[in-house]
Amino acid sequence: MNLEMQWMTLLWMLISGCVLGVVFDGVRIVETRYRFPRWSIHGLDLVYWIWAALYVFRTLYHTNHGELRFYVFLGLFLGVLIYFLFLSVPTERFVVMLLKVVDKVCLAGVRLVQILIIAPLKLVYKAAKLLFGFLGVTLLFLLRMLHPLWKLLKFFLLPLGRRLKLPEAWQWVNRKAEAVRNRWFRKP
Repeated sequence: MNLEMQWMTLLWMLISGCVLGVVFDGVRIVETRYRFPRWSIHGLDLVYWIWAALYVFRTLYHTNHGELRFYVFLGLFLGVLIYFLFLSVPTERFVVMLLKVVDKVCLAGVRLVQILIIAPLKLVYKAAKLLFGFLGVTLLFLLRMLHPLWKLLKFFLLPLGRRLKLPEAWQWVNRKAEAVRNRWFRKP
């Protein structure tokens, strides 16, 4: 491996160390801001370290075909050190600001869904409930008003029905209608 490739590897490991610091700070800020349960923090840490290892080894593979030398660790350490000395505070502020923007966008999206979808559905539901309630009361009123007329009509048509010997289907319909009428109009 020539000297130029070694310097490129060192530079890429410096950059990788800074990227690891940025992602570490981002994960830490997200964990504290959204108050994840304690058991999930360990899982997020595990995911972070698996991602970090894959990222570093992939970068190392693309820069020097995966040769692991002392300057690789030196580059990673210096990259993380440079990040935490000079870039950590601005990155934390940026991530906090970015999370605030994301929160506001999510709240605006939720509010938009509430205004454009949920509120009209509630209005339609209340209107339908009111309409069906009104229709039900009107139907109940009409049926109660027509009930004496139905009894009178039944009184005159019952002898005719006995003489005509209505088919079984009509008798079944009559029994069902009688059961419904008894259920709805029975006095408590």
